[in-house]
Amino acid sequence: MASSNYELILMLDPQTADEQREKIASDTKGRLEAQGTVEHEANWGLRKMAYAIDRREESDYRFYRFTGDKSLLDDLNHNLRITDGVLRFRIFKVEADAPIMVPPDTEVIMRRDEDDDRPRGRGRRDDRGDRGDRGDRGPRRPREDSADEAAPAAAAPAAAAAAPAAAPAEPAPAPAEEPATESVATADPPSGE
Repeated sequence: MASSNYELILMLDPQTADEQREKIASDTKGRLEAQGTVEHEANWGLRKMAYAIDRREESDYRFYRFTGDKSLLDDLNHNLRITDGVLRFRIFKVEADAPIMVPPDTEVIMRRDEDDDRPRGRGRRDDRGDRGDRGDRGPRRPREDSADEAAPAAAAPAAAAAAPAAAPAEPAPAPAEEPATESVATADPPSGE
């Protein structure tokens, strides 16, 4: 199988000890040299990342340009994924005559962002200009498709019929008690007849 040219960017955890980071870098270089050839190596140092990874704002960047085949890529992919201290890594296939990537100076990037006065994002709501008074819109006009109007109207009685069934039944109020009256059997007074 033919060898291809690749670039590896290795992002190491800055909270890992310096000795451990150097060991990861030397082990990676050893793998590259064992199964391919290293054409260029650079230590880009500690740099601020565009976004946080594992709550880290910066990373120790290492760069390698190498030649190898698929078995080397598989070996790198496996070993770098399981190595503690590696935040991220990316392998890019490049043309043989592609220039070697040199990172921009971090201070230049920060200065450029401070000097840039271009608006960012979609803009603020107050920069839309006069949008007129929206309080006098008037009533809504009726919809043109009558099928949509009939469907909600038909659904309303069905919903009303289902509502009592769904609601828990309240006990019927007890009939109002009439004042208790004692029924006394009264006999007509004896008549003297």
